[in-house]
Amino acid sequence: MADSRIVVVGGGLAGSEAAWQLVRLGYRVDLHEMRPQRKTAAHQTGHLAEIVCTNSFKSESPDTPHGLLKEEMRSLGCWLLQVADEFRVPAGSALAVDRNLFAAAVTERLEAEPGIRIIREEIPELPASPAIVATGPLTSDALSESIRARLGMDGLAFFDAIAPIFSSESVDRGVAWLGSRYGKGEAAYLNCPFTEAEYESFIDALLGAAVYEGHDWENVPYFEGCLPIEVMVGRGRDTLRFGPMRPVGLEHPETGRRAHAVAQLRAEDRAGRMWNLVGFQTRLRRGEQERVFRMIPGLEEAEFLRYGSIHRNSYLSFPRALDAHGGLPGEPSLVFAGQLTGVEGYTESIASGLLAAHNVSRILRGLEPVLPPPTTMLGGLYRYLREADPEHFQPMNANFGLLDALEVKVRGGKRRRREAYSERARRHIREWATEHGLGAAPASVRPG
Repeated sequence: MADSRIVVVGGGLAGSEAAWQLVRLGYRVDLHEMRPQRKTAAHQTGHLAEIVCTNSFKSESPDTPHGLLKEEMRSLGCWLLQVADEFRVPAGSALAVDRNLFAAAVTERLEAEPGIRIIREEIPELPASPAIVATGPLTSDALSESIRARLGMDGLAFFDAIAPIFSSESVDRGVAWLGSRYGKGEAAYLNCPFTEAEYESFIDALLGAAVYEGHDWENVPYFEGCLPIEVMVGRGRDTLRFGPMRPVGLEHPETGRRAHAVAQLRAEDRAGRMWNLVGFQTRLRRGEQERVFRMIPGLEEAEFLRYGSIHRNSYLSFPRALDAHGGLPGEPSLVFAGQLTGVEGYTESIASGLLAAHNVSRILRGLEPVLPPPTTMLGGLYRYLREADPEHFQPMNANFGLLDALEVKVRGGKRRRREAYSERARRHIREWATEHGLGAAPASVRPG
């Protein structure tokens, strides 16, 4: 091999995972990250793998989509999940992390890796192959223009929103109580219960609150999995009661009573000093956030550590523009990964970075890129990316609808069917990994 150095553009979750995997496979990596020299609308630091919307990687239960995806990723040697395990905070059955400690550790370890050279500058044009482009939904305008020019297509865009964070001391613990839904896992959420009258007043205030202007918000193509709270409530007064404020499984530990609705907060850091208002992504003006969110029982004196906000996210039309593995047509070792490709979510982004690294390595060794079978969550996700209708392509989270149907009918309800999907997927991902030699660095590849 004439050159064993690979460029990775973007130091987010997908890029960080890809860089680590490439070094593990025997390559040297130039990892380009424009922060902190060039800031984005959402990031707060210059750390690699900084997460901004929530500190949760979602459920770890294997009978859930994200729990299954994590098991598949662990079987493929995912590095970032190992780091996340070190800096987890209580979140019931979910994997949540102290986001500052997590990102700082990833940055420190990548900087200390002799096979990785971190270059803090903006890349305004698509790099030459071999390369992995994982710049995420906040890709710079210059690189976005270069991508559009290269692909001969208009970029797609949607808007993403962030939930506010409050200080622990400002939450009234005489009203908010600690517990997890159905009592699963460690008691990890502060639950703020609403009576029917309190809920109706809250909805009235939310419906009448002012949002940031400057865009035609009614026509914004939001990602359905991360809708602003005021967009959700516009669909009906009870939408929140059946969504992020559903009271099911949250009986009060002392009275045993179920509230009309419940707003939940989840710890942002290990010390429990910062709490995220779960599912309350918003584009409300700051003054309106203070007025409306302090109507939540227990948050009357709430101190905002971070206000909710909104920013533009961009992604490519994967089925129209890219090969099945995310490669540029005619240049298969220039691979796109992460949310730029239309996967939505932390675990999905990390998984795509992991897979991109292995496929670039295979291509450089004269092998065909490979994808897991659609009986696995990762394989089903990539099948969606390549086979979705290009005219109506939208980002996608992990979900059981992505998988091939079970070969035999399974009795016992939805949970048993999900267990069957999970059992099959775990078996098939192990078989697939063994067949294609994933998990071990190829002997023929050594740093040049």
